[in-house]
Amino acid sequence: MLKIGVLGAGHLGKIHIRCIKLISEFELVGFYDVNAEVCKTVSAEFGIKAFSSIDELISIVDVVDIVTPTISHFECASKSLKKFKHVFIEKPIVTTPDEAKALMEIAREANVKVQVGHVERFNPAFIAAQPYLNNPMFIETHRLAQFNPRGTDVPVVLDLMIHDIDIVLSIVQGNIRKVSASGVAVVSDTPDICNARIEFDNGCVANLTASRISMKNMRKSRFFQKDAYIAVDFLKKDVEIIRMRDVDPEKAGPFDMIIDLGEDKGSKQILFDKPSIPEINAIQTELYSFYKAIANDTKPSVTIDDGYNALSVAYEIIDKLTINM
Repeated sequence: MLKIGVLGAGHLGKIHIRCIKLISEFELVGFYDVNAEVCKTVSAEFGIKAFSSIDELISIVDVVDIVTPTISHFECASKSLKKFKHVFIEKPIVTTPDEAKALMEIAREANVKVQVGHVERFNPAFIAAQPYLNNPMFIETHRLAQFNPRGTDVPVVLDLMIHDIDIVLSIVQGNIRKVSASGVAVVSDTPDICNARIEFDNGCVANLTASRISMKNMRKSRFFQKDAYIAVDFLKKDVEIIRMRDVDPEKAGPFDMIIDLGEDKGSKQILFDKPSIPEINAIQTELYSFYKAIANDTKPSVTIDDGYNALSVAYEIIDKLTINM
């Protein structure tokens, strides 16, 4: 059993605490939060100890779960790593790519496990879609949210789009060749809506849209590849697969959907699949995957390098926005 402590007990921190308590392989020692009132409330709600300092908590655990505001990620993570503690750190990994590089060096020296909380990797809909994804060449994502003042201190790219950046980078088999973007700051001091186009050297193009001033919530991604179209609804936990395969029209059934490609190019049958979606809690699953990486001495599902790569692309998009605005 690994002893774990949580830094940050806000909205997301409380969810982490609740999930950790469900993982028998972790012993939840306690948590730390800068807000004394939050400490009192959360301690009473979950029956766990509120520590008086970060250092006190770090000193008696094996694993540190960082769910503080992004601006404090580097300080919390570097303190933990220098004490040779395994670290789970929420996305975005830190504030800037330079901080991420520095943290990567500290982690390498500490020789411990670090996992970044890009939770959409553990979304049950995405898990169900993965066996069907095979070298997609066009990707379109929409991540729209109704306005919420929480998170408006950073551009929508870091607040929302970074989820889809990480998903795209985890799938596409190629290096980035070109990034272009446009966006508008509507109600905040930083862009509230953004569209980015990422071109890869293997020919794949990803078109990403994120907005935090939408009238409705949406988290959808569409993947187009040879003979297949995969639609993933991250919000509704739903997947649709449309595939095509070669078919002899004379052997097709009466209810089969057949497309004649003409000019002696043959015919295709259209197949519709609705994969079953596993009933899992994505945050609990990602935290348990981190436990397994530590226990089995294997690579975490979302590495510190993955966190750095997603943040670097996010900042490249932000730089394009700054130029265009």
